[in-house]
Amino acid sequence: MKPLVQMENIYKRFGGIHAVEDMSLELLPGEVVGLLGHNGAGKSTFIKMLSGAYQLDSGQIKIGGDVVNITNPSSAKAFGIETIYQTLALADNLDTAANIFFGREILTKFGALDEPAMEHAAIGVMGRLNPQFRKFKDPVSNLSGGQRQSVAIARALQFNARIIIMDEPTAALGPHETQMVADLIRALKREGIAIVMISHDLHDVFDLADRVSVMKNGRHVWTGTTEETNKDEVLQMVILGKLPDGSYAPGILSEENA
Repeated sequence: MKPLVQMENIYKRFGGIHAVEDMSLELLPGEVVGLLGHNGAGKSTFIKMLSGAYQLDSGQIKIGGDVVNITNPSSAKAFGIETIYQTLALADNLDTAANIFFGREILTKFGALDEPAMEHAAIGVMGRLNPQFRKFKDPVSNLSGGQRQSVAIARALQFNARIIIMDEPTAALGPHETQMVADLIRALKREGIAIVMISHDLHDVFDLADRVSVMKNGRHVWTGTTEETNKDEVLQMVILGKLPDGSYAPGILSEENA
């Protein structure tokens, strides 16, 4: 299958510090890749170059095989890339439709908000994700954590996302809410949407991801399917940069060889 996203040999420096150094990643349609690493490993910086929050210093990004220049979040959205941050960036006082269309409202020919059109579209897109959702008129502050994730994901789908970046999608959620988010991610996979999931939760990653990619000190450690490794091996990669065969990833300074 042709990759939907190819990030190749990406570098990003802040002053004299290499935040990301020679990192690459591919995403296939309908695939979930879990991006793992301790705090400061470079994973957020790396993904922010796909979302348009940062511009890369060198390397290239391809979408559908074509090299693209992602200069800001608006240009990322134009390529079908949407980001769902841990905070979800929802307006708590507004209802579902208003949040889905926030900043991109549908207007009537007279320039007024076309609330019926937005509500109709919201019902349609939420039906693809969570057919049981009924609280369209409630402010999102009244929704559960899983329902709020539904709204954030629906906002991405409404604007034709092909690639979704999810930052800690199950953080601070209970078991029932976590299962709801897992069901949402599986619904996205069925639609052929590619997902990068940044997470510290190995259980979630192994439950939901097709592949795992580990970073340490801004560098790539290992990428492979969840069938090729286990949670203990991944933990060793995250903490020490130690590969399943006992060696260390190139350029990774471990405690044992420091």
